[in-house]
Amino acid sequence: MINLPTTIEGFVQAQNERDSASFSHYFTADATVSDEGHTYSGRAEIREWIQQATEKYQMQTRPINYQQSGASAILTVEVAGTFPGSPAVMQYHLELDNSLISSLRFTG
Repeated sequence: MINLPTTIEGFVQAQNERDSASFSHYFTADATVSDEGHTYSGRAEIREWIQQATEKYQMQTRPINYQQSGASAILTVEVAGTFPGSPAVMQYHLELDNSLISSLRFTG
């Protein structure tokens, strides 16, 4: 297991536990998530998005690398689930605002 900041560790744990309410609280009130061509804004939309995504794909993530420079971070994870190509290595591009996530987008 790699050493992660508390916020990132909690965010990953909440996603793996499919706890959408806890997951959304790791984001700022006006945070954005960009996924599959859509952008979700604010905690309520982010909570709904992660709930639907985890139900649809039954995802589990395993962090394999973390790099942070200032307020920008990249979390590399192995994601397994019921999606084509599982498991896959993805990068979570994060912008941080103090101890919360203000922006998240995915590549991989």
